[in-house]
Amino acid sequence: MQKIDVSQLTLQQKASLLTGDTFWSTTTIAEHHIDGVTMADGPHGVRRQKHGTDHLGLHHSEPATCFPPAVGIGCSWSEDVAARAGAALAKESQALGVDVLLGPGVNIKRSPLGGRNFEYYSEDPLLSGVLGSAYVKALQAHGVGASVKHFAANDQETERMVISSDVDERTLREVHLSAFERVVTEAQPATVMCSYNKINGIHASENRWLLTDVLRGEWGFNGVVVSDWGAVRTRPAALNAGLDLAMPGPGQYATEALIKAVQNGSVDESAIDQAVERVLGLATYSEPRINGAGATEFDTAAHHELARELAAECAVLLKNQNGVLPLKQGTSLLVIGEFATNPRYQGGGSSHVNATRVDIPLEELKAAAAVSGGSVHYSQGFSVQSGANDAELRAYAVAAAPTADVAVIFAGNPEEEESEGFDRTRLELAAVQVELIRAVAAAAPRTVVVLANGGIVSLEDWHDHVDGILEGFLLGQGGGKAIADLLFGVRSPSGRLAETIPFRLQDTPTYLSFPGEQGHVRYTEGVMVGYRHYESVQCPVRYPFGHGLSYSTFETSDLRARARGHDQIAVSATVTNTGKIPAKHVVQVYLSTDAGPVLRPERVLAAFTKVLLQPGETREVQFILDRRTLRYWDVILDRWVVAQGTYTVQVSENASHVLLEQKVALDGDDLPCLLSLQSDVAEWLAHPTAGPALANELNPIMAASGQQLDDDSDGTRMVLSMPMNQILSILGGAIDGDWLVSLLEQPADARSSPA
Repeated sequence: MQKIDVSQLTLQQKASLLTGDTFWSTTTIAEHHIDGVTMADGPHGVRRQKHGTDHLGLHHSEPATCFPPAVGIGCSWSEDVAARAGAALAKESQALGVDVLLGPGVNIKRSPLGGRNFEYYSEDPLLSGVLGSAYVKALQAHGVGASVKHFAANDQETERMVISSDVDERTLREVHLSAFERVVTEAQPATVMCSYNKINGIHASENRWLLTDVLRGEWGFNGVVVSDWGAVRTRPAALNAGLDLAMPGPGQYATEALIKAVQNGSVDESAIDQAVERVLGLATYSEPRINGAGATEFDTAAHHELARELAAECAVLLKNQNGVLPLKQGTSLLVIGEFATNPRYQGGGSSHVNATRVDIPLEELKAAAAVSGGSVHYSQGFSVQSGANDAELRAYAVAAAPTADVAVIFAGNPEEEESEGFDRTRLELAAVQVELIRAVAAAAPRTVVVLANGGIVSLEDWHDHVDGILEGFLLGQGGGKAIADLLFGVRSPSGRLAETIPFRLQDTPTYLSFPGEQGHVRYTEGVMVGYRHYESVQCPVRYPFGHGLSYSTFETSDLRARARGHDQIAVSATVTNTGKIPAKHVVQVYLSTDAGPVLRPERVLAAFTKVLLQPGETREVQFILDRRTLRYWDVILDRWVVAQGTYTVQVSENASHVLLEQKVALDGDDLPCLLSLQSDVAEWLAHPTAGPALANELNPIMAASGQQLDDDSDGTRMVLSMPMNQILSILGGAIDGDWLVSLLEQPADARSSPA
């Protein structure tokens, strides 16, 4: 790549490079051999628009493979699945002339009502960050740039362009920035896309703390900060905050605004130069296309097979009563539901892909049944169109139900209810579907429900009436074949829930604060997002985070955990496939601690891996729980801290069911002393030097009133809670405050009384 001398460009040319030239491309300056970079939507499929442009999925796009959206990839709990999707998307991007693919989305599923939850991996930042990193590394290793989004705290669609996400810094750091930090530091994405919303009153596009202090200063990001399409309010302010590229184009107005800002001194031209250097760096990803070295076509059949294979790892078997699944040889099926013939396999909005082909579940089930000697009949059961005669459709299905061995009902949410641009209003399935499930379950010998939805749905009112539930979420264009393979046991389910399924919407930690009011949404749950909340307050749920069944069985043993230095824990365990078939199993490691001065969740996901085991095979899995896993954000010290204390390492079936655990003592960080005379008496007594000396002075005084520092009387508790300067005032000089403060600088054995 020939390096461009920025000093040879005019201010007009430099400013034009910092705004899109067209809806999907950056500016071309032929006389300086600067070619435009082409971008496209596509977290799970390339949405290349050559004719007609929009970011809401309204216009035509070129055919491309629709791989499982992030809601599915998240439930795979597999870095390999995320990486294989990323590698395939790179080939399709190059073939379609795309240099930078806009994705992945690693925002947190703060509420199950989030309208764009299908584009995000999980309610957990570790799972989201690990999968996002794997995707970005694979995409970029094959020559296409990534754009991790939406930075940051863009967790809802309601008023998404004006809402202020009001989040305390600890919550931001530990939850909502965490996945971004991991992707940036581990995978070095080409771009980071800022979000529309405000963060604590400041638009993300103009938030210098976010885009410069944290992203560049702390995390070392050296790529391009690009706006979400139309997210820039004031171009000079965004440039000063650290936003390099404003999209989309044409951008004459923004270009002129930057030129005027330089001329009037509100923007330094050196800041323009830095941003231009970064934008020109994207040529790394456009050069293969321009030079004809990139892929010019992709194997649509091979990629469809890959989409099927990945989809099979994403579906989650929630319930399998009395072994209704896998379906037995010669089983007669009654397949019910419009989604069996018109499958729901992706979300709506800017990520909507024009799939190269789509597997139809009913056709795939018929093909699978023919192999096993079974039969398949179909009944529509319900319609997603309003005004349909649902009572009549339901009656036909119920009448046919007793004639089959198993009724398989395809239910879920239509795309019109889950899309970019608006949030959901309910968790429940449509009433006509609930009525159908209950009626069929009462008539059929056995009933299995296959779900298709971009976010979790309530299972209440019908869960206990059916024998099996396969939660597919959205599986992409190969989902129909994947579902057939899973139902007939060609593959064993290996997906695990990446978000909790509660009993009630009212139980969710954001119930009273989502989606906000009067331009603000307050993150009142703090760090207690998703399963962290349910486990900490012991709120029962229908299915916990990490839940998922298999057709095989597994045993975990020999947990070993030991400290490595002051801020790491080495963990190993043995897992065995005790069943009769090959199957994949997710090993989940959680961490529980109350170390430090902050409220910690009951447990947090600390590590995971997905392993394929043959029947009887045993394998040791190893993890390093590093500093990032163990730390908390200390708002007083304004830094990350690994606290001294006891940490319980738990290998778990899911977030609610601990299989094995072991305690580990960590020395933690050597922290500065923050005691002052404003600190309470209890904090002073806990100090290794000042504490014993203070106790020597206080005990006689307390004894005179019939109390001791170590009793549990109301009076003592009141004394311990009082600021030290107030106690010194009450004692009228009986203890010298200057002497007390001087003890903080003395070694632990200096315990003499004041002279």
